[in-house]
Amino acid sequence: MEKNRLEAFSDGVLAIIITIMVLELKVPHGADFSALKPLLPVFLSYVLSFVYVGIYWNNHHHLIKAVRRVTAGMMWANLHLLFWLSLFPFVTGWMGENHFAALPSALYGGVLFVAAIAYKLLQSLILAGQGRDSRLAASLGSDWKGKLSLVLYAIGIALSFIQPWLAGSLYVAVALMWFIPDPRIERVVDETSHGHN
Repeated sequence: MEKNRLEAFSDGVLAIIITIMVLELKVPHGADFSALKPLLPVFLSYVLSFVYVGIYWNNHHHLIKAVRRVTAGMMWANLHLLFWLSLFPFVTGWMGENHFAALPSALYGGVLFVAAIAYKLLQSLILAGQGRDSRLAASLGSDWKGKLSLVLYAIGIALSFIQPWLAGSLYVAVALMWFIPDPRIERVVDETSHGHN
């Protein structure tokens, strides 16, 4: 399979995920600001999830651009990642509708956790195909952000049952940590597109 097809399919799925999430924002019946107040938790959870989907889209784009050849394992790992990302609308809506209650917040963190594992699996398969001494492997280094994210998600899940707002703060912190893509991967993508290894 051409990597362009893999990327186009993934882009389409992520676009649908965002569309489904925004449909959870119901139009209020009133015409004043008080009518918007009950929608605030749903809107905040939507914004957070929109940012997360954007982060995955951005990093996925750079990762796939660095691929030389798509394998069957990569295709299945990519579908595995998209499966977990496709649950974002459900957990986002449930958490927002229930004002960041304990169980919905924990499940939201759980989906973030397994999506991060799925992304690391895809990344590992791509690195195996490129070689451990490739420029992509060097640019990713020890992947401290990926490892720290998993730890913070796990802490967030536990905190959901103690102080859900603290869990939410951790989820926001991880999103902020990933908001700016690593410029080292962008350089590898540029070099790959110009025919270098």
